Amino acid sequence: MTLAVRGTLWDPFTSFAAEFDSLARRARVQENAYVPAVNVTREGGDALITLELPGVDVDNDVDIEVTQGRLTISGNRAEQTTQEDQGWKVREIRSGKFSREFTLPDHVGAEQIEADYDKGLLRIRVKDVAKPEVAAAKVPIRHELTR
Repeated sequence: MTLAVRGTLWDPFTSFAAEFDSLARRARVQENAYVPAVNVTREGGDALITLELPGVDVDNDVDIEVTQGRLTISGNRAEQTTQEDQGWKVREIRSGKFSREFTLPDHVGAEQIEADYDKGLLRIRVKDVAKPEVAAAKVPIRHELTR
């Protein structure tokens, strides 16, 4: 999922590449893998990323890293242990390692990212994702002198 929308001239391969990436991601996800649900919203110039992580020890089992313009949230949701003699009838609660990754705008670094955890939700605020406004400037045209 991309936080930054980059303006380009018409490119017929842009939507194809995005669709291919989406299909590739889905193919890598195993049927029983734990993939936390994510919401990405905007609040003013900030992006808010919210992950559902109930039952996860975020202090010990979750890492948030910024590397080469990518925000990566990874961790592990520990498997619930049960006694052997109980036997499973239905098992829908997923566990295991997970990783979610987002592209950051070029001007955003780790110092602009804050995270908090409350009631099973990890909230990550990426400050100032809107591209800074650059004032328009007139470029003078020089004329060569003729002899």
